[in-house]
Amino acid sequence: MIAIIDYKAGNTCSVQNALKRLNADYELTDDPVKIRKADKVIFPGVGHARAAMDILNEKGLVSVIKSLNQPLLGICLGMQLLCAYSEESSTNCLKIIPLHAMRFENSTSEYKVPHMGWNTLQNAKDPLFKGLGLDNHCYFVHSYYVPESDYTIATTNYIQNFSSGIRKDNFTGVQFHPEKSGKVGEIIIKNFLHE
Repeated sequence: MIAIIDYKAGNTCSVQNALKRLNADYELTDDPVKIRKADKVIFPGVGHARAAMDILNEKGLVSVIKSLNQPLLGICLGMQLLCAYSEESSTNCLKIIPLHAMRFENSTSEYKVPHMGWNTLQNAKDPLFKGLGLDNHCYFVHSYYVPESDYTIATTNYIQNFSSGIRKDNFTGVQFHPEKSGKVGEIIIKNFLHE
């Protein structure tokens, strides 16, 4: 069973729909016991870092998430919350991966913030991306990014290169929305489900 962590993130319905299309057994839950017992965990995210961390703390889910040993996939804000810190409202995050989420520079005529729309994955070097071709477009919506580091498993360029995928042990995060990324996203979700 796949547990989708329920903390009022904005993209839970689209994640559920993607799993339904794949006939995956899942449950949207904030129950620590169910999350700990799940085979896989999806940590979705559309929202504000500080508000999200407040909800996770209120629900007692911070220690639950940090203690997980099964594969976890953080999506968008879910990926950023795996980091130590976000510049969004100077938020201390889960501190699972020792990285910081930074704000993109101000909008220009060429680059608007938030980064919204289709962009390509580059240097995708992880089993999560197995079976992808050379031209992999994914759907992004974000104003904050995680810089490249030793934890980077894929990059994307918008204003500068940034981490579109990160991994530490059983914790993986993607900045884009695989559930909204068509066939490429479907392959990535399937890879996670079979990890």
